[in-house]
Amino acid sequence: MSVEQTYQARKERILKAVRLEEPDRVPVVLEYSGFAADVTNTPMAEFLKSADKNLETMLAAWDIVGDGDAINYGLFWPYGLCYSFFSKIAVPGVDLPDNEMWQVAETELMKPEDYDVILEGDWPTYYRTFLDERLLSEVPSYFKPPQWLAPDSRAIWKSRGVPVLSGGDVTTPFELLCGSRSLMEFCVDLMTIPDKVEAVMDVIVPHLTRTAIRRAGKYSYDGVWIGGWRTAPENLSPEMWNRFVWPYFRRVVTEVTQAGLIAYLHLDSNWTRELARFKELPKGCCVMALDGESDIRKARETLDGHMCVMGDVPASLLFSGTPDDVYNYASALISDLGPNGFILQSGCDIPTNAKLENVQAMVAAAMN
Repeated sequence: MSVEQTYQARKERILKAVRLEEPDRVPVVLEYSGFAADVTNTPMAEFLKSADKNLETMLAAWDIVGDGDAINYGLFWPYGLCYSFFSKIAVPGVDLPDNEMWQVAETELMKPEDYDVILEGDWPTYYRTFLDERLLSEVPSYFKPPQWLAPDSRAIWKSRGVPVLSGGDVTTPFELLCGSRSLMEFCVDLMTIPDKVEAVMDVIVPHLTRTAIRRAGKYSYDGVWIGGWRTAPENLSPEMWNRFVWPYFRRVVTEVTQAGLIAYLHLDSNWTRELARFKELPKGCCVMALDGESDIRKARETLDGHMCVMGDVPASLLFSGTPDDVYNYASALISDLGPNGFILQSGCDIPTNAKLENVQAMVAAAMN
């Protein structure tokens, strides 16, 4: 097949899974960042410092693995995490030794009085000011545009026959406030000033999807990444989850799907308790991506005929298992959850120290 034919075949395989149709086989997606540096023997600081080097390394890692149907995201800018976590990021070559992993450096950057600032002003202004003054003010200039200028990575991956799933990142008010207030302080807020926290969330949520939807349209992406980690039900009582998480999560997902985009729900930690609630989301245009903590078979059973499920070869298995272990685990997922409405992928990112032969075994399970 030509490169274009390969691209279209891979893309259609993914879209059939999302639409709950039966593809010719279960698709397999690669999701990685640090793994690309490790498998190509590229120092982590070098991998991150230049957008061109970052993309080059991501592409080289794909070639080394040898196959797959899509890449989850095609480029990684470490300070992009500031926008999702609303926390500072410690980066190798800047704050850390050259070959360390980047880290979320959570501190109490937002103070209680900031809630009133948000309520009395407007969220977009507060958001930009917070980023400029509290998160990105000490970032070296070479890590910011125009020096760190992102290429059209989707087009470059397409020229290699590889679809990129996610064209932008969205999260919820809970994740932003928790990251900027810090976990302990925010938990206290939820118990002592819940009405104020809810009012602030109501101010934030109308603004969350606009940039990602606009970017997806500009660069012709099919989907948007929507993340949840501390919003996992295992971290909150049903009462708190139903008040502070679900209404906002549901609104964000609905806005993305109403824009004609696939909502890739990147759900870290354990969401098993509330799986049935996801039936409230639009049918056949969302993907529930799980990281190994949720019961993926329960998710498939609960959402059968309503939502595609993606995952969940564990990071621990990709690092410490054997190729046979990985192949057997992935094959069992395909047998139990496929053939329609399922995409094989690692649980969250392929870990930086994953064994190449294990990643190849995961891919081979889908190809055979």
